[in-house]
Amino acid sequence: MRYNKIRKMDISDGPGVRVSIFMQGCTFNCKNCFNPETHDFEKGEEFTDETINKVLNLCEKDHIAGLSILGGEPMHPKNIEGTTKLAREFKKKFPNKTLWTWSGFNFENNLKDKEVMKYVDVLVDGQYIDEQSNPTLKWKGSENQRVIDVQKSLANNTVIKFEG
Repeated sequence: MRYNKIRKMDISDGPGVRVSIFMQGCTFNCKNCFNPETHDFEKGEEFTDETINKVLNLCEKDHIAGLSILGGEPMHPKNIEGTTKLAREFKKKFPNKTLWTWSGFNFENNLKDKEVMKYVDVLVDGQYIDEQSNPTLKWKGSENQRVIDVQKSLANNTVIKFEG
């Protein structure tokens, strides 16, 4: 598994100042994706335990509200194991900070039963659809995407949108 980049101060991918990691590799190849450099699974840097430690160390600062995991596709079968490990370690160390992630996969059909969802606070799901693009949307790029409160959704066995 590989990652594309780490941002130590990100204010656009979730609320507050966050640390963001962009996983490398995606097979959706959405038209006009905002991150096409993350599609090739062979590019980027190797994702290791040292990468996880680097991300966790960046999250230690008091002004960091949480971690955002984007891509590429963090939930792709080639990436989900590393994404899960990072999410688990993040929530173990920072139970009061939020974990956001983005995925082209659908919550109900593909993700709700995955271990990683135990640790995710908010999921933006659905592939970006260029024809439904709307630059005024908060935390998502196209009208079809949903901003989901994962823990409430799991507890109620139905999708509950994040209100925040």
